[in-house]
Amino acid sequence: MTLTAPEMMTTIADLIALSPRATGTPGGTAAAAYVERRFADAGLETQTLEVASYAWRAREHGLAVGDTSIDCSPILHSALASHTWTGEVRHHVDAPVVDIGADRVRRHDVRGAIVLFDLTFDMTLAHTLPLTLFIHDPGRRVLRRDVLRSRNPYVTSLARTMREAAAAGAVGVIGVLRDYPDSLGYHNEYYRRTLFPLPGVWVTRAGGQQLRAVLQKNATLTLDVTREQVISRTVMGVLPGTSADTIMVQSHHDSVGAGAVEDASGTAEVIALAEHYGRAAAKGARRDKTLLFVTFDTHFTGYQAHQEFARRYVLSRSSPWNIVLNTTIEHIGLRAVEGPDGGFHSTGETEPRGIFLNVNPAFTARIARAVRRNALHSTTLMGAAPLEFFAGGIPTDASFTLVSGVPTVSLISGPLYLYDDVDTIDRIDVDQLAPVARFFADVIDDADRRRGSLLGTMPAAIRRLLPRGRW
Repeated sequence: MTLTAPEMMTTIADLIALSPRATGTPGGTAAAAYVERRFADAGLETQTLEVASYAWRAREHGLAVGDTSIDCSPILHSALASHTWTGEVRHHVDAPVVDIGADRVRRHDVRGAIVLFDLTFDMTLAHTLPLTLFIHDPGRRVLRRDVLRSRNPYVTSLARTMREAAAAGAVGVIGVLRDYPDSLGYHNEYYRRTLFPLPGVWVTRAGGQQLRAVLQKNATLTLDVTREQVISRTVMGVLPGTSADTIMVQSHHDSVGAGAVEDASGTAEVIALAEHYGRAAAKGARRDKTLLFVTFDTHFTGYQAHQEFARRYVLSRSSPWNIVLNTTIEHIGLRAVEGPDGGFHSTGETEPRGIFLNVNPAFTARIARAVRRNALHSTTLMGAAPLEFFAGGIPTDASFTLVSGVPTVSLISGPLYLYDDVDTIDRIDVDQLAPVARFFADVIDDADRRRGSLLGTMPAAIRRLLPRGRW
């Protein structure tokens, strides 16, 4: 058996042991080598896509008001002169603080000042309801009011505030983690279309209160940054079919911290499926469609590998694969809320998750039945067809293949701890590991029996005439 929770938990533990698996670090390199070895052992033909990316590091950071130091952590990817900047820079900013709370920067005079703002998590689960096609929620785990009001840590006010503060002449930013438990382990993503030119740090709610009590004095913000170009490693494993039509199975192996749910869980699912189909092929099973298993790098450093993959293997006429379906697996985790002690309290429930898809109605109906059949509770199918024509795509690792015109089935969730150091192995939703793997095996097997050009919401021949690859 390959699609079992104990085997996937062993894989997750192996990946956590290599952490942090950040792009360009020894852990990141080791994680790519680990995935490649597992693919090869499963009988796959392996190759590695190497693409330039960037490694950002804060060598020193600090925040003080007079003689009072305030605990803080750096805002990742801040103090960049350009998206491609490399080098070293030390910021030592002594300036007045303008407290805008959760307001917009443009309503305040912040020239020459440090902007103090409350980071808001701007997307609740309820915001996804307009995209909903189907919900499997037998225990009403999703439709409770407290769950619908929960917010994910990805869609935030950071990019907007940083952009407006820089344009208004501010010299630094301080973000108060208002919607977050008492933790400085929040590792924000690199929002690839927004440059963070100002130095910035995070403080907790308590740190924000401490700072606001002494705002009559200047604050001193220190941030010493290095950024270097590094080589990312995206791992691909191929099981050839009898045609060039290809089904892609995807996650990402890189992480900033331990990255158990984000995304050792998804990588473990991809490896388990590779072993499942590799074992079947070794016993003589023949498939119509080629299977392409991929774990990406650069998820946290700008998605350069994802873009290059789309250019080479989706948009290019010389691609060896005609990718007719993408399946992406991310974040098999338990739901958490802020506990009475200020930490992350696990509820013991599955984190509500969505499956973004842009496949034809009949396939969508079969996928809904597969969700129910495999007991993927707390799961919503969300229509992504309109989103493939926008540069932003969908908030998953599959976004670049989606906007390049590939029919997609992408599972994701947004637990509160997703970008925190507390994303450890105890956050894994162990009971859902096998059901998720069996569900994706059902989707893959279903697609293998169908005509590849008709899997999407519109025939591939028509889709090729429309805008593709805009990001």
